[in-house]
Formats: sequence, C-alpha cells, structure tokens
Amino acid sequence: MIEEITAEMSSGNVFADLGFDNPEEELLKAKLASEIRAIIKRRRLTQAKSAEMLGMKQPDVSAIVTGRTGKFSIGRLVRCLDRLDYKVDVVVRHKSRKPAQSAAEAA
Repeated sequence: MIEEITAEMSSGNVFADLGFDNPEEELLKAKLASEIRAIIKRRRLTQAKSAEMLGMKQPDVSAIVTGRTGKFSIGRLVRCLDRLDYKVDVVVRHKSRKPAQSAAEAA
C-alpha cells in the first residue's frame, strides 16, 4: 500500500508555521542566539568562561547555546552580543506582499 505524503509551503518563519504567539520575536531571538553560539564556538570559549564574559550564570549560557531563548528578552541577547564586542544594527524595511495577495488586490 502506498501512503500519500502531503506538504505545505512554509511561510518563511518556522515559528509562525508552528503557531507561536509572537513568531517574529521568536525568530529574531533565534537568530541572535545563533550568532552568540557561533561566536562562542569560534573563540573556543567554555560555557563557564562565556558566562563570566556575559555576566550571567553557566546554565543561562547553556540555554542560549542550545536555542532555549524563552526566558531571554531581545534586549538581553543584544547585550550579550555587545559584551562579546559585536554591534547589532536594526534595519527597517517595508513588508513585501505575497504574490497571491497582490494579484487579488489588482483584480
């Protein structure tokens, strides 16, 4: 017997696809945590040394490194990057419309 597999197109934000309350915020926190993790890895820092540099406890560094960002604000993650000597720039752009939405409005 052949089982039919269905697929759904992603919105581009996995957190929105999964129904999170604030998907844009969750995606931004995930991106910031990913940068922090990459910096720690590149510098070959231990979690204990990272915690010292970031002014937090080792379990908090572990949470960031493993992507558990629920208890961290965007501001706190940006401060972590600042303490690692990285600057965060914010870019504001107009949202692009989905092709189906634009076509419907044109009709």
